[in-house]
Amino acid sequence: MHPFSPDVAFAARDDHAACREAIRQGSRSFFAASLILPSRVRTPAYGLYAFCRLSDDAVDVEGGSFSALERLRERLAGAYEGRPNPVAADRAMADLVRRYAIPRAVPEALLDGLAWDAEGRRYETLDELFDYAARVAGTVGVMMTLMMGVREPQTLARACDLGIAMQLTNIARDVGEDARAGRLYLPLCWLREAGVDPEAFLARPGATPALKGVLARLLCEADALYTRARRGIAQLPLSCRPAILAAAMLYAEIGRELTSRYALDSITHRARVGATRKLALVARASIASPWLSDGAPIAPLDAAMFLIEAVARHPVRPLRGADNGAVSQFLRVLEMFERLERAERYGD
Repeated sequence: MHPFSPDVAFAARDDHAACREAIRQGSRSFFAASLILPSRVRTPAYGLYAFCRLSDDAVDVEGGSFSALERLRERLAGAYEGRPNPVAADRAMADLVRRYAIPRAVPEALLDGLAWDAEGRRYETLDELFDYAARVAGTVGVMMTLMMGVREPQTLARACDLGIAMQLTNIARDVGEDARAGRLYLPLCWLREAGVDPEAFLARPGATPALKGVLARLLCEADALYTRARRGIAQLPLSCRPAILAAAMLYAEIGRELTSRYALDSITHRARVGATRKLALVARASIASPWLSDGAPIAPLDAAMFLIEAVARHPVRPLRGADNGAVSQFLRVLEMFERLERAERYGD
């Protein structure tokens, strides 16, 4: 069987239900945003999340062992070769990588990022941190974009921006938790510039003014990437924009909560967004998403170029059943009118 043949589905209904439960239990923010994805994207998105979560958990449970990583690489190979392990996430992954022509280099880069975690790698500069974030989070943005049927380089670049921004938010939120586990992701040069000795901080984590300044700087970088990412959301299918904008807004809100409510103390607190606020942000995203502007092209981050190039080199096969039916046709007409309206408004 050709690895990208659409003729066989490995995942059954129970598998999709298990993947849905994985995201419901693992990430309330992503689950809340996923509920407004169109079903044709929501189901494979659950499978992608479940596989990524399984991979992350497998490495964490075994203390970052390289044998665990090797088994993950074997499982990924099985998914691509049409022989997935008898696990819901693996069967779902086998379906989506061939259905959406996802280059193997993309999820392999995700596993590379997990390997860097296993090594306990630290990052001297922001650019080095971007290299890591592109692997553990930019890859997910690329795969999600491909599952929405979009392969344009500019859109993929903005998806990487969004993934990296979310990872920076995670890092800022989890500084205390990571430090207590002996992990440090903040740029080392930033810490030293602020007068924070990395080893002394790990030995005794504290929410000092100097550390808070580093966190504020990191969240500022994340906010700039969230702004860039909005241009890519405007290039997604109309039906997909609300969920992706909601995810971006929910994660950006974590940074704002950390700043305003917890005064940048992520050593003794873990910033969260309450359920009422989440609902408000999802509603706001649903209203705002049709009116996003893609603006002028922006160069991709250097850290993301290898992912965009991997997609450009990968052959694309027609997707069985993709974008068929009256609903999809209606959405295409809406998008056409939106482009015409924008052209009239801005003289494009």
